[in-house]
Amino acid sequence: MEKLYYTAKEVAEMLDVSVSHAYKVIREANKELSSKGFYVRAGRVSRKYLDSKVYDLCDKTA
Repeated sequence: MEKLYYTAKEVAEMLDVSVSHAYKVIREANKELSSKGFYVRAGRVSRKYLDSKVYDLCDKTA
């Protein structure tokens, strides 16, 4: 079964940024999801949502 969430370490590796910046990206994404009424987990972000928001990841899944 594929994991539903990315961790900060995984986000940092994907985006080639520091782990602390990855946490900022996660917080921003989770804030958007929360405002839309979705349940969010601190320190993790939905794979489906982040993949749709990051241009390079959209190309890989298409």
